[in-house]
Amino acid sequence: MATLVFDIETSALPIGGFDETQQEYLLRDAEKLPDEAAKAARREEIQRFMSLWPLTSQVVCIAMINADTERGQVIYTADDFDEDPASELPVKFVACVDEGELLSTFWDTVKHYENIVTFNGRSFDVPFVYLRSAVLNVPISRKNWLGYRFATEPHCDLAEQLSFYGVSGRDGAARRFNLDFYCKSFGIESPKSHGISGMDVGQLLAEGRQREIAEYCIRDVRATLLLYRMWKERLAGIK
Repeated sequence: MATLVFDIETSALPIGGFDETQQEYLLRDAEKLPDEAAKAARREEIQRFMSLWPLTSQVVCIAMINADTERGQVIYTADDFDEDPASELPVKFVACVDEGELLSTFWDTVKHYENIVTFNGRSFDVPFVYLRSAVLNVPISRKNWLGYRFATEPHCDLAEQLSFYGVSGRDGAARRFNLDFYCKSFGIESPKSHGISGMDVGQLLAEGRQREIAEYCIRDVRATLLLYRMWKERLAGIK
């Protein structure tokens, strides 16, 4: 059965785009603080976290690789629609005019795959694309990715598998690490080795450097694919 590995990148929507009631709701914790400096710091912190919430953020890039053929594509929002330079990977880079087109392209692609692989996709990527698609009224072609948690088909979430579904909590032997840490531990090149992380996406987007976001995202997916192969060979089937 065809398996797709994917990852998304998101960026917070401008706080000024929300009405007064929404802004008050979002910044309520900051306004409770008595000190103005503390208020400002908390406001800044909340606005950074807004990129993690699908009602206050947008999908700006999705990278995908076929787990068997290693061919894939990266779809990303961009103002410049000139042909992208060739990649050293067998991956096609596709610029989209907006998030709606990006999500439509994504759902049109994934309908050809029975299974998906993610890293932390059950907690983040999947609910994010579901909710953003609903907000934008984009039809969803696969609605079964948040089913039975303890199954690895149709969705294998490596963050769940490598922590054995959180069996030992935050501080136990199977505590959950981030993708960068797992990659370094298992001898896989980290997607952060090029000096970019998910925390940089908002700034890169503001500077018009969408292609760099796309290249970072595909490195994330490539690392996830290699980690998936390691898991299948060495750990799959442990109960």
